[in-house]
Amino acid sequence: MTMSEDQVPTNDEPEPRWHALVAVFAVAGLYTALPSYLTMGPRWLFIGLVMLLLIPTVISHRSGHHRVNKFFGFAVVGVVTLGMIFSLILLVKDLPEHRETPRDLLISAGSLWITNILVFALWYWKIDAGGPHGRDQKIRHSEGAFLFPQMTMGNHLVKNWSPNFIDYLFLSFNTSTAFSPTDAPILARWAKLLMMLQSFISLTVVALLAGRAVNIL
Repeated sequence: MTMSEDQVPTNDEPEPRWHALVAVFAVAGLYTALPSYLTMGPRWLFIGLVMLLLIPTVISHRSGHHRVNKFFGFAVVGVVTLGMIFSLILLVKDLPEHRETPRDLLISAGSLWITNILVFALWYWKIDAGGPHGRDQKIRHSEGAFLFPQMTMGNHLVKNWSPNFIDYLFLSFNTSTAFSPTDAPILARWAKLLMMLQSFISLTVVALLAGRAVNIL
């Protein structure tokens, strides 16, 4: 039995979404660890907006409305990204005024550094090769913005391999830690720009803010 030309091969095991959901909840939790002067209004406003957008995101995925799911998914990632950048700008702006205690500065820097990892992992996961739904439509991940090691292996054990959120989280962690990609070369220009921005934010947090806090102690 052969597959007709209009049939599209799909992955037998759809990519799990719950990892990304946990990441969004983690970002919302880290937001509560920031001092009030580094947040956009009351904390409940940011968290409430994220949760409000998550409801139609989950419902549209369960009901198979992929375009709606994609829209609300990007809306969620966009909101958490804006929240992180806004808090980082406020922290850098207030740094010369010495408003922060060393403890608050370390907590803020740590929260923003971890948030940076989770936020960019969400972006890579949402965009690469059409996002999770686009990757589910293919048997094997052979094209994408990142050249994962499994894509270069001819072993039959990885012939149907496709990345999930954990792979993008690992990639994002390496970028924030080493300020560069490690095991996965970058192929697409949009991915290079995002990784440059992520490295810049990580460098700002680690070298400037955390370093300042250690000097104050």
